[in-house]
Amino acid sequence: MSAQTAELHTHHRDVTGGWLRPAVFGVMDGLVSNAALLAGVVGGGATGTTVTIAGLAGLAAGAFSMATGEYTSVASQRELTQAEIAVERRELARNPEAEERELALLYQSRGLAPELAEEMAKQIHRDDEVAWRVHAREELGVDPDDLPSPWVAAGSSFLAFAIGALIPVLPFLLGSSSMSAVIVLTAVALFATGALVARLTARPPLYGGGRQLALGALAAAVTYGVGSLVGTFIA
Repeated sequence: MSAQTAELHTHHRDVTGGWLRPAVFGVMDGLVSNAALLAGVVGGGATGTTVTIAGLAGLAAGAFSMATGEYTSVASQRELTQAEIAVERRELARNPEAEERELALLYQSRGLAPELAEEMAKQIHRDDEVAWRVHAREELGVDPDDLPSPWVAAGSSFLAFAIGALIPVLPFLLGSSSMSAVIVLTAVALFATGALVARLTARPPLYGGGRQLALGALAAAVTYGVGSLVGTFIA
């Protein structure tokens, strides 16, 4: 292929920054859990102010729970990765020849000729800073210069959950006392967010939106049934 016809693709979306998964999960969880919570409370016989308070309490509790959970999870993952990188750096300092042979064998296992694999490993090991970073990527499957941030994950999760959880309670905050508005608004939001995520991941938007709507509806229906059952026994 000539230099004129070759194409260089240098721009890709960030898939390791640690924000997309908690943000998507946060919005979805906020929508589904708070809609289901309201459905359960209404199913138990509550109305008006009680439903609004329950919705706002669910928003606050869920947002803080999601944020702390994401922070702890990502921080623990990051610390474990850094510990493994430290092990790799110690091994490189203690026995660089063995690590160089290991890297050469790894490249051979991926299809490179032995001579070329050995030369690549030799060139990489000329610089200790380059060597440990390459070993981290090849052996651990992580980029040591782009580890996910627990603060980014926690902040994304908190904001996303709060936004998602606010949608089902909005009708009650605006004076409505009927679940019909909650159902319609939540259904639209579930479908829209599911379709948006599908577009981000190159999947059919109709499928993504429909799947999320069906899952949310199932959760709300089951919780409403549980609330109705509990309300019947308590009343």
